[in-house]
Amino acid sequence: MPKISRSRTIPADSTAVWSVVGDPYNLRRWWPRVERVEQVSDGQFTEVLRSERGRAIRADHRLTQMFEEREITWEQEIEDTPFARVMTFASTSITLEATGDGRTKVTITRQQTMRGWARFGGGMMVRRATARVLDDALEHLEADIADLLAKS
Repeated sequence: MPKISRSRTIPADSTAVWSVVGDPYNLRRWWPRVERVEQVSDGQFTEVLRSERGRAIRADHRLTQMFEEREITWEQEIEDTPFARVMTFASTSITLEATGDGRTKVTITRQQTMRGWARFGGGMMVRRATARVLDDALEHLEADIADLLAKS
C-alpha cells in the first residue's frame, strides 16, 4: 500500500491549525475540489466533490483515529461507489508537530490501494496526482489559517 506524504511548516500554533483540520466541515475551505461537507456525525462525514467535468461526486468517510491537536485519520468508504472502479482502499492522515517557535509542521499522508490498471501503468500517474492534491491542500490550509488569524 503506497504512501504519499507532503509536509509544510505553517506560521501558527497547533491549536489554530487543529481548529481547521480537526473539523471535517472545514474541508471545503482548504481541501481541493471539496464543495461542501455533509452528514457529519458519529465519526463519519460525506464530501461533495466537483469533478474536472463539473459533475458532483459524493465520497463517504469515517474517522479511524484522532488525537486532539496532534493527529486525525479518516478512511474513504469505497465499496459500491464510483471510486471502486479504480481503488480498494484510501485513507488520509494529518499530523501536527509543534516546532517550538509558534509554528506547526503539518504532514498529510495519503495511502491508496489501486485496482486493475492503476496498480501498474497508471500507478505513477496516480502518485503524481495525489502529490499535487496534497501540495494544494497544504497551500490552501496555510492560506485559510492566515485568513483566520488575520480576522482574530
